[in-house]
Amino acid sequence: MTTKNLTPPTPGNFYVPGLASEYVAERYGIALADIAKLGSAENPHGASPKARAAVAEAMDRLHLYPSWTAEPLRQKIADTYQYQPEQVICGAGETEIISLIIRAFSGPGGRIQMPGPCFPIYHLFAEAEGRVPVLVHEATDRTSMALDVDAYTAAIDADTRIVFVTNPHSPSGTWLAEADVRRIIEAAPHALVVLDEAYVHYSNTAGYIHLGREYSHVAVLRTFSKAYGLAGLRVGFGVAARPIIDALLAVKPTWNMGQLQIAGGIAALDDDEHVDRTVATITDARQYVRGRFGELDRFRIVPESRSNFFLVEILDPDTNSTEVFNGLLERGVIVKDGAASWRGLDDRFLRCDVNLKERMDQLVDALADLD
Repeated sequence: MTTKNLTPPTPGNFYVPGLASEYVAERYGIALADIAKLGSAENPHGASPKARAAVAEAMDRLHLYPSWTAEPLRQKIADTYQYQPEQVICGAGETEIISLIIRAFSGPGGRIQMPGPCFPIYHLFAEAEGRVPVLVHEATDRTSMALDVDAYTAAIDADTRIVFVTNPHSPSGTWLAEADVRRIIEAAPHALVVLDEAYVHYSNTAGYIHLGREYSHVAVLRTFSKAYGLAGLRVGFGVAARPIIDALLAVKPTWNMGQLQIAGGIAALDDDEHVDRTVATITDARQYVRGRFGELDRFRIVPESRSNFFLVEILDPDTNSTEVFNGLLERGVIVKDGAASWRGLDDRFLRCDVNLKERMDQLVDALADLD
């Protein structure tokens, strides 16, 4: 078999999504059903059934303009999380709201602080808008990948305009206690602190969405892409004090949310059964795969992930993340190559999704099979 390796791009210059199963199946001649897609943090149980039904019903409204602020969805989110609708903004995925925050709360040349490594959209959007991303790599412990809150708060200075906190963190899945999140918030009273809770359902906690009510300079973001399974619909939201939301509405595209997004989001918030099933599956498989990694001596799981993914560290000095990434593709397993996807993660790490147990077996077996 001829090796068809993928060459990693320059790390961090653009967003690198997880590869599509169809691409890998065609490139490597593997049946689509045999592909383990573990590079996009998608829901193994698919979309919320209630959201699917609501989207189907909303098809009859496609000829009508939606509310320009997605008002029905804002009201539902407000009712669910004890906010006022005026304290909610909706976007085409959480990523759109991140772009609005960067545009509204940091002028050209403004400093935007984030952990290193972090969700690449933070620094990519900052650079696209002429802002200055400050990745605080020294605040990340290289063994545990936990955030050193002392180092992170020490990096905040008078010129910092936005401070990102991701909880659980991406790409490590590590978790910050509420007291530590509050320490960061209180160290930056002059900046907007953005608490990104995209993966919070998998932490088995309610998260800290209430902090957006307690602090006038905090915005809390969430997405419908993960636990609700609506990644293809593109729905996210943020909650914050009204002056923050008003500023974001001022820079938001007029109709950024369509009828299907609004309907799907509203229905998903009532689908506790789907969320509970998803979280139970991920929690169980996360524990299971930790046990299976005990069989490997060339790879280790970075501990304490509270998300639906985890980092794998490559212990073998004679290989690197790109070689392992390509070797896994040849065996029908898609993960993310740290060297291609995150600044500062380098070529010793892969990020792998937590998925059904059979897919976890496929991952571990493929790693064991690598020469």
